Amino acid sequence: MQRSSEKSSKGKATSAWPEVAARGTALAERFSAVRSVTRELAAALSAEDCAIQSMPDASPVKWHLAHTTWFFETFIVSKAAPERAPFHPAFRVLFNSYYNAVGDKHPRPQRGLLSRPSLDEVLAYRAHVDEAMLDLIAAGRLDAPGLRLVELGIQHEQQHQELILTDLKHMLSCNPLRPVYRKQWPLTPIQPSRSAWIGFEGGEKRIGHEGEGFCFDNEMPRHRVWLEDFEIASHPATHGDFIDFIDDGGYRRPELWLSMGWETVSARGWEAPLYWERLDGQWHTFTLHGMVPVERNTPVCHVSFFEADAFARWSNARLPTEAEWEVASERASHEGNFQESGALHPLALREAPADGEIAQMFGDVWEWTRSDYAPYPGFRPAAGAVGEYNGKFMVNQYVLRGGSCATPASHIRATYRNFFPTDARWQFSGIRLARDA
Repeated sequence: MQRSSEKSSKGKATSAWPEVAARGTALAERFSAVRSVTRELAAALSAEDCAIQSMPDASPVKWHLAHTTWFFETFIVSKAAPERAPFHPAFRVLFNSYYNAVGDKHPRPQRGLLSRPSLDEVLAYRAHVDEAMLDLIAAGRLDAPGLRLVELGIQHEQQHQELILTDLKHMLSCNPLRPVYRKQWPLTPIQPSRSAWIGFEGGEKRIGHEGEGFCFDNEMPRHRVWLEDFEIASHPATHGDFIDFIDDGGYRRPELWLSMGWETVSARGWEAPLYWERLDGQWHTFTLHGMVPVERNTPVCHVSFFEADAFARWSNARLPTEAEWEVASERASHEGNFQESGALHPLALREAPADGEIAQMFGDVWEWTRSDYAPYPGFRPAAGAVGEYNGKFMVNQYVLRGGSCATPASHIRATYRNFFPTDARWQFSGIRLARDA
């Protein structure tokens, strides 16, 4: 960046410097703010809380704290400042997630066996790398690709903030003491509202990211799709809707299920969404603020693709495609039940939307779509190890849209493509119905 300025006239180089410096300052502030949020999410946890892995799909909080730091050290600090020794050589393997181009990895199902390094050492690792990153940004030592990697690392950290909450919730749910993560939980008034069908004309549409602002590579390129006329529900399906499905024998009727879904339900004995229990004849659910009665008017969550699909069939409807979802989202309010520090709000229906507007598409629950996770036409993964970020997972998974109450607010956008296997339930995943017009 500096050499490019030197080729210009002296006046141009001088006038450009404040703008470059301002961008660096803004990036440093954003980096520090996001890193601070991650630390805050773990602040109330014990070292024991941070060390446990409750299932192979989840990771210990301590591992999330270290892996997000590993990303910055491996892809940015080690390249831009090779004179800096790594904090600990073994960390390159211990906290590599799935980057085969980087080298060996510690097996994912065994992350909970890493009693060492200690939580204190991991926090020292974070402080060490934070200092190195801020020095590099302040000194202007990062070129344009390096600055893009910083932004990718920030977004990557926000993904792990969500995973810290979802993985922690699963871990705490396995404890018969039903531990509480946060006792004080800001409540949103629950306002029951009947869902309505909102129609959309079909035809040639365009979806995918375009223009300014960050996106992951799987959100590009923007491209044309053809849609038939369709209708989509104004609200996500609620707990009450799903209780009606359960009471009508939804989990016992094979005609409602995809073949693989019925095999999964039968083999695992599913009778309700994850975390639900019957206590004294009433459904309760485990939350980050403890066990609570299921509230009929809040969006149902922690359901798999199989359950979402079966519920849609029981409702004489279907799940939307991701193209339908994105087109419909253009008419939706971006106000959600989220805030920057993570999942601090429960799920709740607000007032009915205005005519033709859709409610709660952003920041309550991730909404399953009927679209398999595949590359957009013209998709090309990035060069190098970071090209493994998304592309290699484009098989045997389905797309979810919208963000959840555990998703940081600035991380949510209409083109975001989340993806999980058909049986995944530990994320805040829910349902919005669609149907042919």
